[in-house]
Amino acid sequence: MVDSTKSTKVQTAKLNLYYGSRHALGDIDMMIQACSITAIIGPSGCGKSSLIRTFNRMNDLIPSARVEGEVFIDEDMIYAKDIDIAALRKRVGMVFQKPNVFPMSIYENIVVGPQNHGIKNRQDLDDIVQRSLEQVALWDEVKDILHNPGLGLPLGAQQQLCIARALSVEPEVILMDESCSALDPVSTGKIEELMLNLAKTYTIIIVTHNMEQALRVSDMSAFMMIDDEEVGRLVEYRPTTEMFSRPSDKRTEDYITGRYG
Repeated sequence: MVDSTKSTKVQTAKLNLYYGSRHALGDIDMMIQACSITAIIGPSGCGKSSLIRTFNRMNDLIPSARVEGEVFIDEDMIYAKDIDIAALRKRVGMVFQKPNVFPMSIYENIVVGPQNHGIKNRQDLDDIVQRSLEQVALWDEVKDILHNPGLGLPLGAQQQLCIARALSVEPEVILMDESCSALDPVSTGKIEELMLNLAKTYTIIIVTHNMEQALRVSDMSAFMMIDDEEVGRLVEYRPTTEMFSRPSDKRTEDYITGRYG
């Protein structure tokens, strides 16, 4: 449930995204609370992943991408010309659909971010590794094999490692793009429990096709779909329990009840 005492962490205002001549996102207005879980739902191709990639400017890596409108993290307009992109991506971490473990040890996977941001002291790095792995409930499992390859872990543990790597630089926002879709039900349950624990400290925004998952973990849900011109639009954005029990738009109801999508 939404907590009216919490501040707004991420806000968009008339956000539009273009890939060359293709209009991908149209006039997205959202206010996402700090220390909450927001689920972005909708059929494939409606712009869910494109939307969350605007929150840490990952779309900048696509030469044809162009953004109009505004995105704020706290009071900072992140598309301002003087924004420090590296600092932004430290504040806004991302976990992808499939675990993207680096081909190096568990320990090295965790410390690569802090080292890139100037932390070199071995004790400091050791502390970061332990803290990050404890946060994702993986420390006890790997504390004696930290110098083994991260790719040697089971798939679910690899995703936990990727989340730990994101946490190692102490972000404020964590973006999770279908981060459970490649996992078995047991591993999915672990990641969902992890999300709920992390939301006490971090702002979490997830993209998911799993309606049950959105209902289990999220405070707010945003339903998106493409319009007749194939532009991704925000149809409805409400507390999750309200949206799933009393959707205000017929299109939302049709999607969450499985009539299409």
